[in-house]
Amino acid sequence: MHTMTIASRESALAMWQAEHIRDRLSALHPGCTVSILGMTTRGDQILDVTLSKIGGKGLFVKELELALEAGQADLAVHSMKDVPMELPPGFELAVIGEREDPRDAFVSNRYGRLSDLPPGGVVGTSSLRREAQLRARYPHLTVKPLRGNVGTRLKKLDEGQFDAILLAAAGLKRLGLGDRIKSLLSVEDSIPAAGQGALGIEIRSDNTEVAAMLGALNHPETAACVRAERQVSRVLGGSCQVPLGAHAVLQDGRLVLNGFVANPDGSGFIHDVATGDAGDPEAVGQALADKLLARGARAILDALP
Repeated sequence: MHTMTIASRESALAMWQAEHIRDRLSALHPGCTVSILGMTTRGDQILDVTLSKIGGKGLFVKELELALEAGQADLAVHSMKDVPMELPPGFELAVIGEREDPRDAFVSNRYGRLSDLPPGGVVGTSSLRREAQLRARYPHLTVKPLRGNVGTRLKKLDEGQFDAILLAAAGLKRLGLGDRIKSLLSVEDSIPAAGQGALGIEIRSDNTEVAAMLGALNHPETAACVRAERQVSRVLGGSCQVPLGAHAVLQDGRLVLNGFVANPDGSGFIHDVATGDAGDPEAVGQALADKLLARGARAILDALP
């Protein structure tokens, strides 16, 4: 194969991710020319309402899949936390790359950490997952929605619309904005989204040539963790409408998977842990989902709009 085209959203972070994969592929396959097709998705265009109200994270993926389907692109690069739990027929995740920092970052111009914020302090986040955990741990704070790309969110903070905002640490670090991070929330205090910090590469299922060329980019340890996390979300109907987090680590060849479900206001917070064989990550994810359901998650899920 002499040319490859990567479909990517045009936000700064998405383009960084696409360029990173382009450079990796160019190094692996020196005879192949790798280009990037930048696209604007509905998720990028609609910024005045929360994602949970307009169809969820799949809005960032659909247009890229159409480019794959039409043969305009050979692969699409996604943040794994934006990839729907079920891909359309004819598509597959060929690669889950090595994870960057999975934690949530606290960004503020006035305070060093969440616990420093006074009662009524305004925190911005676009995520029901972050919001539910914030409201459960810091009920005295005011949580307000924050949409837009990373640059837009930082600008709103700098304009004084928020006392602090929460963002994925991975995105800030990848964009060279790690110095904006005042502190990092531990994965115990703010359980990340399934797949947070990892990149995924989606291709057409029938594109075996591209799959073979991408194989070296897959990171088996990250892939096992992310597959377990995504299974929790899949079983529990995980989308932007469900305040849900799942985070796995490998310890001595076994997966340790933490997860929670809660109401958006932070009430009814249900947390549990499952461990199991890293060779069957979906089974570990299923075990955690079953534990959460047994402890009352179904009632929470059924009550969500």
